Amino acid sequence: MTTQIKTWGNSQGIRLSKDLLLEAQITADDILDVFVLNGDIIIRKQHKHKTLEERAAAYAGKLGPYQEFDWGSPVGREIW
Repeated sequence: MTTQIKTWGNSQGIRLSKDLLLEAQITADDILDVFVLNGDIIIRKQHKHKTLEERAAAYAGKLGPYQEFDWGSPVGREIW
């Protein structure tokens, strides 16, 4: 399939044919991964939802349990 980049508001977009989307089993509101690999734009359907742990791992985060941090006594306008 050949298509063309077109202006869409302040961005650019492409149109994909219904047949192409049917073949790729992509429907409206599906979540897609879009990335560049060796100068090519790759569009891939996400097949599963990421767990909270997987999402946190992307930011090198650790999910609880967390402990409170003692910042000392309130001062100035922090007092309520």
